[in-house]
Amino acid sequence: MKLDLISRYPETTPKPTPLLFVHGSFSDARVWDANFLPYFAQHGYEAHAVSLRGHGLSEGHDHLHTWRLADYVDDLDKAVQGMSRPPILIGHSMGGMVIQKYLENHTGIAGMTLMASVPPQGLLPTNLHMAMRHPIRFQQMLLFAMLGPRYGTLEMMRGLLFSKDTPLAKLQEYFDLVQAESQRVAMDMMWFNPLRLKPGQLWLPLLVMGAQNDVFVSPAIVQETARFYRTEAQILPNMAHAMMLEMNWREAADVLLDWLERTVSVQSASG
Repeated sequence: MKLDLISRYPETTPKPTPLLFVHGSFSDARVWDANFLPYFAQHGYEAHAVSLRGHGLSEGHDHLHTWRLADYVDDLDKAVQGMSRPPILIGHSMGGMVIQKYLENHTGIAGMTLMASVPPQGLLPTNLHMAMRHPIRFQQMLLFAMLGPRYGTLEMMRGLLFSKDTPLAKLQEYFDLVQAESQRVAMDMMWFNPLRLKPGQLWLPLLVMGAQNDVFVSPAIVQETARFYRTEAQILPNMAHAMMLEMNWREAADVLLDWLERTVSVQSASG
């Protein structure tokens, strides 16, 4: 399976730990390249983003609706093996669950960041919370999942993913990145492939981030994820689910950068 990898490199000698970003549902590696990859390359990091099979320029579109969560985990394994050194993994939404599933059977990773991630308990609590708090948005999300991008509109995308003040021009730019998603993967995250990690099992640097105005993965869900991993959640105000594409995306990037600087410095000192 040929996977597309977008990579940005610093102009000077890179820091010792590369970064590997994993996208969420209905998107691909380009969501990271809009802002995050160039930003972290400017700050000295090798920054890579993989498009999982059936997404972006990776192979597998013809069989998108047959792919399972385990297939995406295999893709992440392949991408990690291609890194120059063990990377720090950064996953958004579904990508966060792909990383968590990967860590069930793999060690040696330099660290993990979960951004507005599907929680360890899977999609069920996330969907129930959304259905109760945002019933109209929940219905829109279900229809979009079943019917694909042809059902979506800019205003619907704004309500589901972005802050209210996001300009229409930006929404159109990002709407062009939207694609269909495997519903088998959604079912795996809901019922059929639960996370086997136990609370406190992972002994690696980790950061859990959420957005105050996220209608998908609420701050309460993010706090639960942080408690599972025995850490503190970073909840960013004035931000919605698509944290890496928001107009104030730099606030999320700076939280991650600050954590990286402390994490990579400790690893370099101990190495």
